[in-house]
Amino acid sequence: MKRALMSAAALLLAVPAGAQTIAITGGTVAIGDGSQPIPNGTVIIRDGRVVAAGSGVAVPAGARTIDATGKWVSPGLVVGLAPVGLVEVSGVEETDDTDPGKSPFSAAIDVAPAINPKAQPLQVTRAEGYTRAIVGPVAGDSIFAGQGAIIDLGTDMDALMQARAFQYAELGQVGGRNVGGGRPGVFAYLRNALFEAQAYKRDRQAPSPAGHDGFERQLTRLDAEALVAVVDGSVPLFVNVNRASDILTVLRFNQEFPAIRLVLVGANEGWMVAPQIAAAGVPVITAALTDLPETFESLAATRSNVGRLRAAGVKVALRTTRNTAQEAGNLVGLAQVPGATGLDWGSAFATITSAPAEIVGMGAEFGSLLPGRRGDVVIWDGDPLEVQTGVEQVFIDGVEQSLDTHMSRLRDRYRQAQPGSLPKAYER
Repeated sequence: MKRALMSAAALLLAVPAGAQTIAITGGTVAIGDGSQPIPNGTVIIRDGRVVAAGSGVAVPAGARTIDATGKWVSPGLVVGLAPVGLVEVSGVEETDDTDPGKSPFSAAIDVAPAINPKAQPLQVTRAEGYTRAIVGPVAGDSIFAGQGAIIDLGTDMDALMQARAFQYAELGQVGGRNVGGGRPGVFAYLRNALFEAQAYKRDRQAPSPAGHDGFERQLTRLDAEALVAVVDGSVPLFVNVNRASDILTVLRFNQEFPAIRLVLVGANEGWMVAPQIAAAGVPVITAALTDLPETFESLAATRSNVGRLRAAGVKVALRTTRNTAQEAGNLVGLAQVPGATGLDWGSAFATITSAPAEIVGMGAEFGSLLPGRRGDVVIWDGDPLEVQTGVEQVFIDGVEQSLDTHMSRLRDRYRQAQPGSLPKAYER
């Protein structure tokens, strides 16, 4: 009896405060799993989770009903690797916690303690229809930037969903510049660091008399500890790499370190080696429409990169920019361009919903409206992949969120300016 009461209490605690049974009816429903939109659909949320979504779904008695006729209903968008919550004003160093600078640590850097749920850019991102974020650091003087996190974008202070969710590394031109020696140097540095992590793990389990394996260490103890989780496959290694030959070099690291779970970031020339990426089972997080050779490691960049990777069987998510939803929509348009390779609507929408969630191992929690997923739901006034579409309501864990931001308050304040005294800042 006592155990049953404790289980009931735990269940109550697991239900988000303010969650209720909600039925969103009549809208065009996008599940987010790669399937096509469903007209006149219904989404049911109960106790913070999706119960059902699609056509012919019955509305439970007593549910709060929202009429979405003429609107679109979708899962919340997922920020694909961006410093959400780490920056307040990008041009003000004191508000930017993305770059470790001259810190003696690299792989050990953990962004989680620095995330500010009340940062204005985070609130703006929520108002644009995003409900979860993959938050990544920026490399300082090492190839290792540190450990990223998974967060929700709710209005409360409890944003952290998973700390130390992945390790991020810069290879190619940036990595070569950071550690010296160009590409030969950066790959040697990475290989040596992973060997050191293995040695550290062995020492931790069965310390040698000398306390190490008789070689000079390049990693601090905390950096080595963080990389143990990479070499044993506990967390994925996100590797920013663009040149096709560099991608193949990275894929070969699995021969020496078979437990490593690689995720390619950037991969602007990925289409050239798409079959090899697919055969290795490695997912990609990339920009949607990079088509200019901005660097010598992206000379073969093309707008068809995402479409060709997907056609080869690679799981692809979009790296978030200011216009990612529109860029996903452009991938749909690209499919109509002769000679180009784009995506259909469902596949394009999945690149900003279920695909990033699945890449970080959270596909069963968020990123789609499949039953059992968290009640992260957005109601739009039109197709979410169209640039003119706006967000009307956002739910996270079944709780409606405020869309109020500093920007919206300024908009409302000056939308119809009234004659009167100027703000104090304008007084001479």
